[in-house]
Amino acid sequence: MKAYVFPGQGAQFVGMGKDLYENSPLAKEMFEKANQILSFRITDLMFAGTDEDLKQTKVTQPAIFLHSVILSKVLGNNFKPEMVAGHSLGEFSALVAAGALSFEDGLKLVSARAMAMQKACEKEPSTMAAVLGLEDEKVEEICNSINEVVVAANYNCPGQLVISGSIKGIDIACQKLTEAGAKRALKLAVGGAFHSPLMEPARQELEAAINSTPFNRPICPIYQNVDAKPTSDPEVIKKNLIAQLTAPVRWTQTAKNMLADGATSFVELGPGNVLQGLIKKVDRNVAAESKQTL
Repeated sequence: MKAYVFPGQGAQFVGMGKDLYENSPLAKEMFEKANQILSFRITDLMFAGTDEDLKQTKVTQPAIFLHSVILSKVLGNNFKPEMVAGHSLGEFSALVAAGALSFEDGLKLVSARAMAMQKACEKEPSTMAAVLGLEDEKVEEICNSINEVVVAANYNCPGQLVISGSIKGIDIACQKLTEAGAKRALKLAVGGAFHSPLMEPARQELEAAINSTPFNRPICPIYQNVDAKPTSDPEVIKKNLIAQLTAPVRWTQTAKNMLADGATSFVELGPGNVLQGLIKKVDRNVAAESKQTL
């Protein structure tokens, strides 16, 4: 069975999607439609901006979404997923690619999500850190022992977990995790504590937008971040999307469940190749590739 996966924030790079724009009339049309919907020329920032331009959450999230989704549409009949999943933001890309959301509605939701998250980050400074070389349970135990907001946010692959929380909480956690034997506990250059309780204001804002958006049954099951389980039920999809902002991304379990349900090959659509690498760490024998252009 063929599984398609879609990257999240951090996969962006200057020049992303430019060859699609230049070589596909359909891609060009969709990029220009996106410029109109967003009311600014995101293509200028994607194709010829700076790294700093692309690091702004309000730019990063729509940019990655556009690269992934437009590539899936341009592939046409060559895009035939039997299951899909996306990492954080990538879940929206997966839903549009699989037909659960229209391109326009998906982009509007991603833009609303990005703006709400950026606003929440500005309200209360916070951050994230990558933890390597410790069991998930040990990381959770240490996070729970700290009298600050600090939680497990991204279960990326065995031995790699990202934590999220207040700056003070993350600083304390990094020290304790290093003392407990972590190979690395490194703060990340991100704008805030994604997938933590500190995103509650953004979750409330996005909830209203999601509930007023029509969702369809996707063409194949989507494995969602919140519970790592497959679903094609639009109501379940919406509920999990709303919960996603303050809940952890269970990517390790997602990959394991997709493999257990028969996935024999994975294709990562969009910028970067992080997800295929993470999947290989779950099962080094599985076929996994990344695709960024036609």
